[in-house]
Amino acid sequence: MSVATTKTAVIVADPSKGVKVDAGVVAKPFREEIKEKIKFLKSQGIDAPLLVGLLANTDPAAKKYAEWTGKACKADGLRYELRVLDDPIDVDDALVEANNDPRVHGIIVYYPIFGQVESFSGESHDDFLRDSVSFKCDVEGLCHTYRTNLYRNVRYLDYPSNAQKCLLPCTALSVVKILEHCPGCYDFSKPIGRRMEGKTVVVINRSEIVGRPLAAMLANDGADVYSVDINSIYMFTGGRLHKCEDETPESCVRKSSVVVTGVPAKAYRLPTEWIQPNTTVVNVASFKNVDEDELLKIPGVVYVPLVGKVTVAMLERNLVRLFDQFHHPNIKSSSNNAIIKEQPWYGNPLNLYTAAVITALLCLEVVRK
Repeated sequence: MSVATTKTAVIVADPSKGVKVDAGVVAKPFREEIKEKIKFLKSQGIDAPLLVGLLANTDPAAKKYAEWTGKACKADGLRYELRVLDDPIDVDDALVEANNDPRVHGIIVYYPIFGQVESFSGESHDDFLRDSVSFKCDVEGLCHTYRTNLYRNVRYLDYPSNAQKCLLPCTALSVVKILEHCPGCYDFSKPIGRRMEGKTVVVINRSEIVGRPLAAMLANDGADVYSVDINSIYMFTGGRLHKCEDETPESCVRKSSVVVTGVPAKAYRLPTEWIQPNTTVVNVASFKNVDEDELLKIPGVVYVPLVGKVTVAMLERNLVRLFDQFHHPNIKSSSNNAIIKEQPWYGNPLNLYTAAVITALLCLEVVRK
């Protein structure tokens, strides 16, 4: 799936002050394309892709995300089934069942599960669950296959055919798509892998879900990326990772034209005096990591306070990609809504006829001799 508007900045900065942006303007074209895809499938008598959610915790953010997912899927014509589990110990079996169910095209597990309460498995079991989701159903792009390829900057599963794209983590991908729409972040005149060359980015938080993969993704697009966490700072640049001994969070922010905050703490505030004019600031945390009023006083700043709408759109986009690549690879919609089917082994009827005639002539020649 591709959306042409991703190559055009739809967010405009104001040189005299900061601008607050609703990420819905970025999500809309992706969701419209998904609706068109579902409309096409229905016209061919094909059921929409089915996403199964596994919820086994009482975390309010996880419940809200599950609610948003269900509403968005329903609005866009996708099928969604939430399976609520009373005991976390049942998640393993539920996940195996979903992986093996041919009706299921995508799976999302709402974390944290084992990190919330004391358990025999321990909080590291959440990592085990992520790696247990089949790569053919992993809409979150967090299983071992996709993570490994991301950190190695491998973009396809089937090199050298390059027909099956690797999936990327939804929230991190949503930030990339937002930046693609912001002025001065991506240069689409450059080839893939170099479109953020010359840009310096700081990502504050190094979680496995957002911070770490996002830093790698932006570095894979050519940026110099500072990854800032509680006790350390690293830089991704030129395909390499370096530990920064002489940098501070302040120095990193002051050097950056893009600042991404993802600190899951209500009390945390990024000092706005560190942020330079014309900086793009994206908040991916469930709490506001910056004083919004002070930030919007800075000339040219573009501020995106929430990424949830785009995250859900990327989730749906990943689901459709899994559906196309692994579950219904023979049926894809083209720009004119025709069905494109895989060619049979002989190519087309003319090829088959030609091969048959040549074979017959060769047989006659052998008989004559």
